[in-house]
Amino acid sequence: MQREPRSRADVCVVGAGPAGALVASRLASDGNDVVVLEAGRRFAFEERQGQMEQAIRPGDRGSVWEMGGERDAYSNTGERTYPLNVSRVKGVGGSTLHWQGMVMRLHPADFDAGHDNADPAWPISYDDLRPYYADAEAALGVAGDSDNPFAPPRDEPTYPMPGFKPSYSDSLFAEACESLGITTHSVPNARNSESYDGRGQCVGYGTCQPVCPSGAKYDAGVHVEDAEEAGATVIDRVPVQRLETDGDGRISAAVYATPDGTEHRQEAREFVLAAGGVEIPRLLLLSANDDHPDGLANSSGAVGRYFMDHLFAGSGGTLDERTRQNHVGFITSECHQFYDDPGSGVQHVDTGETLVAESDAPYSPIKLEFLNYAGPSPVEIALNGEDWGDSMLSHIRDAYGNNIAMGGLVGQPPRRENRVTLNTSRTDDHGNPVPDIQWSWGDRVRRSVSRANAIQHAVLSELGVDIGWTANVDGGSGPAYHHMGTTRMGTDPEESVVNPQLQSHDLSNLSIASSSVFVTAGSMNPTLTIAALALKCADHVGERL
Repeated sequence: MQREPRSRADVCVVGAGPAGALVASRLASDGNDVVVLEAGRRFAFEERQGQMEQAIRPGDRGSVWEMGGERDAYSNTGERTYPLNVSRVKGVGGSTLHWQGMVMRLHPADFDAGHDNADPAWPISYDDLRPYYADAEAALGVAGDSDNPFAPPRDEPTYPMPGFKPSYSDSLFAEACESLGITTHSVPNARNSESYDGRGQCVGYGTCQPVCPSGAKYDAGVHVEDAEEAGATVIDRVPVQRLETDGDGRISAAVYATPDGTEHRQEAREFVLAAGGVEIPRLLLLSANDDHPDGLANSSGAVGRYFMDHLFAGSGGTLDERTRQNHVGFITSECHQFYDDPGSGVQHVDTGETLVAESDAPYSPIKLEFLNYAGPSPVEIALNGEDWGDSMLSHIRDAYGNNIAMGGLVGQPPRRENRVTLNTSRTDDHGNPVPDIQWSWGDRVRRSVSRANAIQHAVLSELGVDIGWTANVDGGSGPAYHHMGTTRMGTDPEESVVNPQLQSHDLSNLSIASSSVFVTAGSMNPTLTIAALALKCADHVGERL
């Protein structure tokens, strides 16, 4: 394809993941001349069948989306190792090419510092983002039911599509939870429960992560195509090397490299960074110049700082009955009962025994999930085995079908020492310093993971599960690969990177649409909030054009 810059552009968007795609689609639809620069390639939809087959065979799943190598090099110098490339994608569609598809709204308390901990408030409220949440649900195509008594308030009573029915193992969990006074409810998913927006309904391949071959699960390619139909130019395989500034406190151009190494300058009136919580701060730091010696948009020193993620807590084992795991490739039931009140007790309905929190110290919100893909799948057993015919069938029957597990997320508090910096001793395929992740947990994360494990063990024990594993602070727990917080939003230019309109405090024509602007992590999957903020960002950019 032609990779030369447009001679005239109103907006240059860096990144073609969910945020960049939504920004480009909205601004192009409003008649603006938009250029999108994406570091990775465009994956043809026709490739997905082969990718699915590759994913279910033994081997390295990461290669499905071609991550790794010198292009994607990084380093760790923090207390904890952060395996950055395990779950990110560079390509048109970004992380939504392989995401799970769960789309929950943050709670009002997440924005207002309403949780009983030391997290700061956002400079916007839930009500500020509420209409954008509704727009995002319509744009992504969300299937859900209004059965969650702990959900934040909505202006519209229903989701764009009806929710998915609970799985068989959900019904097992529901009975055990009822005995403990725990409420279960459905999960909103960005996948079609019926035909929507020109895409068919989910047909149950079950390989949602890392690839949906049917297109029923939303990926940002939907809005990339919308943007192109509205006149936007999307250029793939052109990693942006740096941003250049003029003498008037504005970005003048994004300098990008083509596959043959040629550099081009894309000029525009407005620039929007939408490349995620690691690559955005890296690009700003790489763009340091005489006027901005510490990197762009970094007069506060906050670029790259307050890196956050969600920690996984989980436990599972086997049951003396069939659980029908691996029939559904995504989560259909969860529990938000411990989100706003993670220390609340769990009392057995029959015995009156109460499971109380072990500490009065603050917790992170806790989101609990009932997994539908515990244990090996029949395909995995068959492909990894050495037997055939009736022997293989017998092996599958013995090894498959009675596993069961719970999962959950707890969010990290924003810690200044958790950050993304440049490692000047190691370079990528263009000679640029690679990102270095400095990551640690802290006591609140450990306490919250342990609290989630205690609730999970209570439910599994009530169900009669022979618990065989637990992902806890001593082993198994790790990141959910939700990169947040490295260009935080705020009203004080000395403490934050962007203002409530997602506009840089330092550079008037630079905006950031990403989870990197999150002030706190909450404990909900972040993509719906990313989408809502992207639509908000697009509106503010449009007002300035």
